[in-house]
Amino acid sequence: MRKMADPYVLAWISVFVTTLLALCGVVLKRRKVNGISSSRTMSVTSVSAVDGECRSADGCDTDVIIVGAGVAGSALAHTLGKDGRRVHVIERDLSEPDRIVGELLQPGGYLKLIELGLEDCVKEIDAQQVFGYALFKDGKRTRLSYPLENFHSDVSGRSFHNGRFIQRMREKAASLPNVRLEQGVVTSLLEEKGTIRGVQYKTKDGRELTAFAPLTIVCDGCFSNLRRSLCNPQVDVPSCFVGLVLENCHLPYANHGHVILADPSPILFYPISSTEIRCLVDVPGQKVPSIANGEMANYLKTVVAPQVPPEIYDSFVAAVDKGNIRTMPNRSMPASPYPTPGALLMGDAFNMRHPLTGGGMTVALSDIVVLRDLLKPLRDLNDAPTLCKYLESFYTLRKPVASTINTLAGALYKVFCASPDQARKEMRQACFDYLSLGGVFSTGPISLLSGLNPRPLSLVLHFFAVAIYGVGRLLLPFPSPKRIWIGARLISGASGIIFPIIKAEGVRQMFFPATVPAYYRRAPPAN
Repeated sequence: MRKMADPYVLAWISVFVTTLLALCGVVLKRRKVNGISSSRTMSVTSVSAVDGECRSADGCDTDVIIVGAGVAGSALAHTLGKDGRRVHVIERDLSEPDRIVGELLQPGGYLKLIELGLEDCVKEIDAQQVFGYALFKDGKRTRLSYPLENFHSDVSGRSFHNGRFIQRMREKAASLPNVRLEQGVVTSLLEEKGTIRGVQYKTKDGRELTAFAPLTIVCDGCFSNLRRSLCNPQVDVPSCFVGLVLENCHLPYANHGHVILADPSPILFYPISSTEIRCLVDVPGQKVPSIANGEMANYLKTVVAPQVPPEIYDSFVAAVDKGNIRTMPNRSMPASPYPTPGALLMGDAFNMRHPLTGGGMTVALSDIVVLRDLLKPLRDLNDAPTLCKYLESFYTLRKPVASTINTLAGALYKVFCASPDQARKEMRQACFDYLSLGGVFSTGPISLLSGLNPRPLSLVLHFFAVAIYGVGRLLLPFPSPKRIWIGARLISGASGIIFPIIKAEGVRQMFFPATVPAYYRRAPPAN
């Protein structure tokens, strides 16, 4: 009996120790953030004060500089411009982007789009409504619908060509007279006495120029070359996506995303137009088979194709034979900013999560709503130190949505990947069976994934409910020492998946935001 009890004791000791380490991490993180790291000097150029350049609201023709005009930058430019701010957007390339990610907007993100007055940006681009997910494993399948009963019929997910969506957002922003879009490459931030005063950039025709504003917001995406000046980037690349487009193909469940729990990792299918289906094959690690010498095509045909649903097998093979195969590294990076007077990070330059759940745009749009509401009562942005202190509340107020989506994305990816470890196999099967139960067991997790229920505690409860459900499957009807041991390792493994992600997000900000002083911070009085 003592041997049978030992695994439980070890598992719960592991959970306790992990939680303790997470709490210690919060304290250390707060101490570290109090001082600005010396690594901030990269991409920052010191400038001397010049009379008449952004020293008062009347002495500068720009209120906000936005670096980057992707989803976050374009939406932010329109939002601030609509509030009367004079906005200068500098984007590396204003031609239509062609990417294989950023193509699925969750219902929670669509609600934020409506809140920002940008819902018409998904019109006239052949965007498709998405009503939920279909999950496939070992020949079994289950459908998970978004809980949209209490919303207007127009509210759902949307999938589309990323470039078309971004161009619509840019057009919307540029239609405002106080928003200026310019093509150029920002080479550095301009710093004066610890405060960011603007940017140095190279125009399309090669001229080196400077631009000044009281507030510079960096939204230059996942490949940002400016973020090191403003945060401590801990970028992880757990896998790569291999992208294909299937043409004139009918998915088993119309207007649904499809997730195949394949070996070694998930495969995604979802519509991006009325005639095209996007396929994303996850390949663990940072290296993928070579496309040039045919290794990739062989991998897709021999390893991946046998695992896709039979209804789309022929279309998948035809897409591989067509040869338009593209790859994209999947990046994950927790938000760890240095509060810097005169500057702010947004979008993928600030915070990334595994794109398995399609939550990136939802987090970005939610962040913009939070920032808009914080800036709205401010008439003058020129008191950079006071503004910086006030905007520290942004990092706490964004947490319910951001941390829920970030944690779920990281945890689900690890659970959905195949593993030779028996405990991990049981956790994966338990997750599929739990979601297949229907009712609150499916609507709860899917409402978290969709951004409709941004509650971190609900996420943790469902995650451990899956683990406990997995242990129950093992122990019933008759437990054995081996099954008890696997069950204990399952609980321990679940703790090892979710607690490090929570630690990176910040335990206090996730679960006890009201205890963070910045939570109550009020707008500085107008001069």
